[in-house]
Amino acid sequence: RRLVNNTHTEDEAKEEAAKITVLDDEPNEAGEPVYRPGKLMDRVPQPYPNEAAARAANNGAMPPDLSLIVNARHGHEDYIYSILTGYHDPPSGEEERDGQDFNAYFPGNWISMVPPLYNEIIEYSDGTPCTLSQAAKDVVTFLRWSCEPEFNDRKRMFIKVSTTFAVLGLITYSMKRRKWSLLKSRKSFYYDPKKGTKYH
Repeated sequence: RRLVNNTHTEDEAKEEAAKITVLDDEPNEAGEPVYRPGKLMDRVPQPYPNEAAARAANNGAMPPDLSLIVNARHGHEDYIYSILTGYHDPPSGEEERDGQDFNAYFPGNWISMVPPLYNEIIEYSDGTPCTLSQAAKDVVTFLRWSCEPEFNDRKRMFIKVSTTFAVLGLITYSMKRRKWSLLKSRKSFYYDPKKGTKYH
């Protein structure tokens, strides 16, 4: 449901949610589990049923949780973009490793994750050419948003609060100047009747 009005319209988000099958909380009358199409309130299912399946699909390496990957890596968006676009043939003299690919930006240069993106991997509805760099940019932008989906709301709230405090500060300063101007400009005198002298 967080995708609504961010990356998808409500109808598009419902259509995407309906493509997955989720286990209903309530069993049927016979006590058997019930599977139904997904709804907006459902959580996004994990890509693998368990850790063993995840490692088997990634050459023995456990894939990280991508929901916070942007904040978890030094370099943030730049690091993720470089990894996605950094797959190349190994340089001369470098022996290939079984089950790993050469990546110029990965620490150690050998990564177990196969290249996830390539040219023309999808077709954009607006006709944008699907190059590797464009697909990587879109993935990184989405991961940045998924890391802090409330970021825009926090920014708008900060602007509102800052504006409110600025206006209140100006009003308070104006009232202070007006109220204290008489006190600051007032002069007090003390008259000593015995000496006939005035004192400030």
